[in-house]
Amino acid sequence: MLLAGLTASLDRVGQVQAHLPVTASVALAVLAVLAVVVPGLLHAAAHIDTIAHEGAHATVGSALGHKVTHIDIKLNGSGGTGIVPKSASKMALFPSAFVGYLGPSAFGVGAAELIKAGHIIAVPWVGLVGLVPVLYLARKSIGIVIVIAAFVALVLLLGAGSEGLQEATAYGIAWFLLISGVTTINKHRKNAIDAGILNEMTGLPRGFWPPLWFVGAGAALVFGALQLL
Repeated sequence: MLLAGLTASLDRVGQVQAHLPVTASVALAVLAVLAVVVPGLLHAAAHIDTIAHEGAHATVGSALGHKVTHIDIKLNGSGGTGIVPKSASKMALFPSAFVGYLGPSAFGVGAAELIKAGHIIAVPWVGLVGLVPVLYLARKSIGIVIVIAAFVALVLLLGAGSEGLQEATAYGIAWFLLISGVTTINKHRKNAIDAGILNEMTGLPRGFWPPLWFVGAGAALVFGALQLL
């Protein structure tokens, strides 16, 4: 039954689905806001944001030819990514270090673009595929249980969930990533570990980086919202 559901859902990836009504999209946006402001929900949601954050570090690092050794996801919602640069240049890891706080927003924009194009079911499938390398890189982290839980949840959604539930989840994923991208930056500000790393790389103060991230994440939220409404 599960395999048949996964096959049927996969067949719909290349198809075009109708957009949800604006009211439904707004309702899902409200749920996403609640996920990042309600304490109990926030703790659980923070892990999804961390996976996207660390995934961005790993994706850019790997794309630039560096060796990504591991991803560490802690049960308290924090994390880290080990990257060995391919050169001894002090700035070799600058792009991968800078992009982390923009990761959730970037993935959110990607999800919103797929939804705008009508490939709504593709969003949870992309998320499922994206979790595979994270599972490998985080295999020695205690937070692997969180990644496994997210992976299993998506498998069950795609294999047993209705098409309507899959579409609603796709919108929810996009809204959550876009909104959490902004709120996490605002929460961490200059205390962000990445700001300290960039300070050591460039000599620019820690406080220089969060406004840049915030502008980027804010622009992503506005752009993504226009695609989802």
